Formats: sequence, C-alpha cells, structure tokens
Amino acid sequence: MSSIDPSGTFVLGDRSVKRLGYGAMQLAGPGVFGPPRDHDAALAVLREAVARGVNHIDTSDFYGPHITNQLIREALHPYPDDLVIVTKISARRGQDGSWLPALSPSELTQAVHDNLRNLGLDVLEIVNFRSMLGIHGPAEGSIEAQLNVLAELQRKGLVRHIGLSNVTAAQVAEGRRICEIVCVQNMYNLAHRADDALIDDLARDGIAYVPFFPLGGFTPLQSSILSDVAQRLGATPMQVAIAWLLRRAPNILLIPGTSSLAHLRENLAAGRLDLPSDAVAALDSIATSVGSA
Repeated sequence: MSSIDPSGTFVLGDRSVKRLGYGAMQLAGPGVFGPPRDHDAALAVLREAVARGVNHIDTSDFYGPHITNQLIREALHPYPDDLVIVTKISARRGQDGSWLPALSPSELTQAVHDNLRNLGLDVLEIVNFRSMLGIHGPAEGSIEAQLNVLAELQRKGLVRHIGLSNVTAAQVAEGRRICEIVCVQNMYNLAHRADDALIDDLARDGIAYVPFFPLGGFTPLQSSILSDVAQRLGATPMQVAIAWLLRRAPNILLIPGTSSLAHLRENLAAGRLDLPSDAVAALDSIATSVGSA
C-alpha cells in the first residue's frame, strides 16, 4: 500500500483521485520563471510522485511560462490512465517575469491551446479559471464573460471540466449558474482559514476544494504550536500541516509542491500521520491566534 492511500480518495470531475497530489509550480526557475536549476531532478520528482501513487497533478502553462507543462510531458507522457492533470488559465508572463492578466476571449482560447500543445493532450481534463480581480487574494466582481469563453471551449470538446481559482463565494455561485464547477482552488491552510464556510458548502455538494499554499507558500507557516505538535508526534511541521488539512474536510485535495525528492517523500508520508484529538484542538487554535495578532 502506498503511503498516500490512507488519506483516501475524492471525485475530481468524473475521476476518483488520491487526496494527496502534487503541484508542479516549484519545478520552474526562481520566481516560477525560466527553466529549473536542475532539469533531471525535476523529471525525477515528477516520476517519483507518480510511482508513489499520486494521480492528481496541478500545473499551468504560465508557470515558466510553458516550463512545467513541458517537464510533465517529458517525464510522464504517455500518461498513466488514472492520472488527472489540472491546469489553469487567465494570466501571462512579462519578459521580466511579472504576472499579467490575460482575460480576452483570444487570450483564454490561446491559453487552452498552449496547455494542450505543451502537455501533449487532445483534451484538458480540468481547467481552472483564475480570477485576476485580486492578485493577492479574491476580490469581488463578475467572472461571467471569461467563464462563458471557457464553457464554449468545453462545448467544443477541448476541455472536459471547469474549476475556479482565487474566487469568492459569490463568484463560485455565479460560476455554477453558467456551467458545472468541479473544484475550487483558493489559498487555505492552518493559519489562513477565510474559506471555512465555503469548504463546508462545497463538501455538501460534492465539489472538491484544492488549497494552494497549503504549507504557507512563499512565507512558510511559522507557529510554536505547530512545531510543538510536530515534535510530540515525531513528524515535521509540514507533515502535521498536511495531515490537519486532510482531516479538515473530506473534499479537500492537496497539491503540495516541491523540487526536492526528499521533500516530496516527506510530504507524501503525511498521508499516514494520525492526529490525536488534542493535537487537532491545538492546531485549530492557530488561526485564532494569528487573527488576533
């Protein structure tokens, strides 16, 4: 049995995936721009993830740009039958590595074709539309025009399923009036829990919630409570943070990213970590202490 099997599975689109997946963003160069420092190591991480049972990989053609998708194709194509690759659109990269909105119908359509080409696919399993109304977090505003473009690409057979990223609860509701939404990808972790109510609402409707920056992202989680629990359980703080997310709700799918084989193995081993109730209570208090700081 793989170390990620105890974490269980959940339906993503119309496919069952392991709840511990892999996010490819960190395979690109510094600032998610340019090629990786070690090309062969990046390929090894992707192959190791799949060998250990991962069947959900998150990516985007604006990582690099194009770099992570090309690495995924080189490492894994032809893809295993059970592998679900999820990508996202709505941004492009400036020559200086800046993140720029790419929201016109032609830009969204081109992004889908770029993902298809670089991944070596005829159809994309799931495409997340990432709202660019707020760069550092969700911001209210209509996403109808962009979702209509993506829904048309779905009708043409280029996209099987549609998800949302960096969105508010109101935008999720708006999106669900336009097309079926199979997943929501927002920032969420032990210390950043603004989406608590949204996660529970999605769970009731069988919709996956995929937290990005589950370990804090560019500012890793720092908490004496987290460190103390990890030490008591003989685990790393990041393993405890992953285990807490897996326990938080059954519809949470995790995509921790790394360019290191050692860190990949460490992250995936968190699937076997059992958190006692007193540890969960202590970890639950982190968001309260952060919010009051």
